[in-house]
Amino acid sequence: MQCRFCNTELEHIFIDLVNSPASNSFLTKEQLNEPESFYPLKVYTCHNCFLVQVDEYKKSDAIFNSDYVYFSSYSSSWLQHAKKYTELMIEKFGFNEQSQVIEIASNDGYLLQYFKEKNIPVMGIEPTANTAEVATGKGIKTIVEFFGVELADRLANHWEVKADLLLGNNVLAHVPDIVDFVAGMRIILANNGVITMEFPHLMQLVDNNQFDTIYHEHFSYLSFHTVKQVFESERLEIFDVEEIPTHGGSLRIYARHEYVGHDKSKKLPVSSNVEVLLNKEKGKGMMELAYYTGFQQKALEVKLDLVSFLIEQKRKGKKVAAYGAAAKGNTLLNYCGIKNDLVEFVVDANPNKQDKWLPASHIPVVNEDHLKATKPDYVMILPWNLKDEITAQLSYIRQWGGQFVIPVPTLQVI
Repeated sequence: MQCRFCNTELEHIFIDLVNSPASNSFLTKEQLNEPESFYPLKVYTCHNCFLVQVDEYKKSDAIFNSDYVYFSSYSSSWLQHAKKYTELMIEKFGFNEQSQVIEIASNDGYLLQYFKEKNIPVMGIEPTANTAEVATGKGIKTIVEFFGVELADRLANHWEVKADLLLGNNVLAHVPDIVDFVAGMRIILANNGVITMEFPHLMQLVDNNQFDTIYHEHFSYLSFHTVKQVFESERLEIFDVEEIPTHGGSLRIYARHEYVGHDKSKKLPVSSNVEVLLNKEKGKGMMELAYYTGFQQKALEVKLDLVSFLIEQKRKGKKVAAYGAAAKGNTLLNYCGIKNDLVEFVVDANPNKQDKWLPASHIPVVNEDHLKATKPDYVMILPWNLKDEITAQLSYIRQWGGQFVIPVPTLQVI
C-alpha cells in the first residue's frame, strides 16, 4: 500500500484491529442468518508525511449509500455546535444575503438550516440519498454526489457556482482520495472565499487512547502538520486553526487561496495559532516515527479491562446494556469480541437504527422505552464524546441503582 498523499510505500503499522465489518452496516432480522463481510482494519503510519491511514478495503460508495444510518440531527449537542458555528462565521466574515455557503457532506441539513434562517444562500453536497432527502425537505438545495475535482469543475465552470464559505465537518478523514478532494475545494472556492474544515485531531486520538474512532469510514487520521502539507500542495493556505472539544478533541482549520486575485490587501493575516499548534505537535514528537509506536498495547489494555468487567457482571447475574449505536461503539465491541451474551441491547434515538442489529456482535438496537422497562444494572456509553449529554438524559437510571460505564480511554464506572 502507498500513502494516499505522498505515495510513499507504507511499512509501519500504527495499530491492527484485526477484521471487522463496516461500522455502520447494521443488520435486519433476515440478515442475521446470512454471512457477513469482514474487512481488515489495519492502520499504517507514513514515515515521510506522517499521514496515518487505512486502506480502502471497503469502497466509499458502498459505505456512503442510500442505506446510510447516520443522521446528524439526532444529537442535540451537535445541533448546538452547528448553530454556534453559523453565528461565529457570520460575525467573523460578515456573510449575508449576497454570499454563497456550500457544505460538503451536508447530511440532513443539520447545519445549513441555520444559515438559511439568516437568508444566506446555501447548497449542500451529500452522497447519501436518504439523508439528502431530509435536507431537501427543509428547503436546502442538495446535490447527491461525491465531491472531488470532477464535481467542483462542473459547479464552478458550468453552473458558475463558487463558495464564499466552503465548509466540511468530519468529512476530510472520510475521503479515500484526499488530494482530489482538496483540489476540488480550490476549484470551487471564490477568490476571496474561506474554507473551514473540522476533523478529529490525531494528537487527541493517540494521547487519549481513542482507538475506537478507527473504522473503515475514516480513511485518514489527521495531524495539523500533515493537513497543512496537503492544503499547500493544492495552493491553499491555512491562515488560522482552533482546537475544539467535539468528537473527543478536533481541529477547525481556516484556509484560503494562496493568492487572492491580484489584491493582496484583501489577504487575511496568518494567525499565530498556526505556529503555536505546529510547535505543540512538534513538542509531542508527532514529526517522529517513535510517537506512533506503542498504540497497540494501549488498545489491548482497554480490551482486557472491559471484557473482564463484562464477564464479572455476567457471573454476578447483572444486566449490562449500552447507549448509542455509534460507529465507534462497533469498533470497540468488535475489537473486544463482545457479543449479545454480554451486552443485552443498545439504545439509540435514531429510528433508522432501531429494530436492527449491530454488525458482528448482533446486539439489538432498541428505543429508550426498552431501557426504562428492563432497568439494567449498567449502561455502557459507547459515544463517550457525548457522555455529559447522555448521562444527563438518562439520569433516571439512578432511581433503580443503575450506573454508567465509560470504556474509553480507561474503564470508568460512574
